[in-house]
Amino acid sequence: MFFRDRRDAGRVLAEKLASYADQPDVLVLALPRGGVPVAYEVARALRAPLDVFLVRKLGLPGQEELAMGAIATGGTRVINEEVVGKLNVPEEVIDAVAVEQKQELSRREHEYRDGRSPPNVRGRIILLVDDGLATGSTMRAAVAALRQQGPARIVVAVPVGAPEICAELQHEADEAVCAQTPQQFFAVGAWYEDFAQTTDEEVRDLLARAAERLTPAHQDA
Repeated sequence: MFFRDRRDAGRVLAEKLASYADQPDVLVLALPRGGVPVAYEVARALRAPLDVFLVRKLGLPGQEELAMGAIATGGTRVINEEVVGKLNVPEEVIDAVAVEQKQELSRREHEYRDGRSPPNVRGRIILLVDDGLATGSTMRAAVAALRQQGPARIVVAVPVGAPEICAELQHEADEAVCAQTPQQFFAVGAWYEDFAQTTDEEVRDLLARAAERLTPAHQDA
């Protein structure tokens, strides 16, 4: 099954998450930017609030795909002790990369939130949404960072993902919902007819539209 675009994928994913509809403690968090159009449709179908969860990997200098850790919305910092210990990475190297990534995180926070505070996730059921799972590295970092903020439950939710990555995230999150897990998995974009890059403007627009739909009860949360 191919999705027309991310919004179509979000509607399909929402059907798999129907049990979370109309629950006052549910919060849908999207990983920008591609996860936002997907999460918008999920939040709309479940009648739940929508926000973004920003996470930046701390890549090893010269091997940026190798994550030493991550920083995330709310000031959370997670260190991959296995990588740092095995490679004997000095603390000052981690700090230098963290400073650089924090600047980009702050830029995106300002860009997308326009002065709004990050949501309080403590004690809530979090549906953490992206447009797909290939290596799962960003999602793993997001789960680890989110866990430190005390949610009651973390549900990873994507329209499509590599079967082995979806299986692994079942153990790292409290639940992983992958609408499709094709055995011949290549890249996330291969399962979308339209996989054009999501813009910052689109992210802002969807977040604003989602906020307009919130009930007073949600706005107080």
